[in-house]
Amino acid sequence: MSESATPHRQRRKEARPSELLDAALALFTEKGFSATRAEEVAQRAGVAKGTLYLYFNSKEELLKAVIRHTLSSAVADGRQRLLEHHGSATEALTELLPTWWEEVYDSPSSALFKLVITEVRNFPDIAEFYAQEVIQPGLAVIQALLQRGIDRGEFRPVDVEAAAHSLVLPIIMLCLHKHSVGACALAEAMVADPRRIIRSHLQLVLRGLQAHSSSS
Repeated sequence: MSESATPHRQRRKEARPSELLDAALALFTEKGFSATRAEEVAQRAGVAKGTLYLYFNSKEELLKAVIRHTLSSAVADGRQRLLEHHGSATEALTELLPTWWEEVYDSPSSALFKLVITEVRNFPDIAEFYAQEVIQPGLAVIQALLQRGIDRGEFRPVDVEAAAHSLVLPIIMLCLHKHSVGACALAEAMVADPRRIIRSHLQLVLRGLQAHSSSS
């Protein structure tokens, strides 16, 4: 073996986990989790089936890794953006949140919302993992933002848990639409501008949150 071959093989080995996750997400989106076979993921990633099991003990563990690599990372990124934001809670709600959510909507990981919902009955362990990795920390980020606005007098006192659900559920619904009935041209045309819907929704919620909203 030549000296030049060793670095190439090492780089390829280091890249495999990421390639496997990308291949898994693509196949899970196309075929569904149950219908996707492990060897198909390995083939899509360009590695042997045995290589897949070097990194992931099962297909369920692979899906968990996909969720952690994509949605969990997106939640952590959103949390960091809010921690680093020194403006008002109103600015965070109307500027940071829509940008963050649009990135999630546009990414391949947006398919995971539909995937998890359709598979959870058969794989309750995945449902629990998704709740711990995505739902709970995601809601905590939004609740912290709402509480910040209340503490600063920008927002009126509200049930932050219920308000957080009111903020988050529409973006999840948009992602579900995108990867289900959105495949139909007519249905897709009904949500032709998801960014406008996201921003309009946030403005509507903001009007309800504002401590000194206009009575006119």
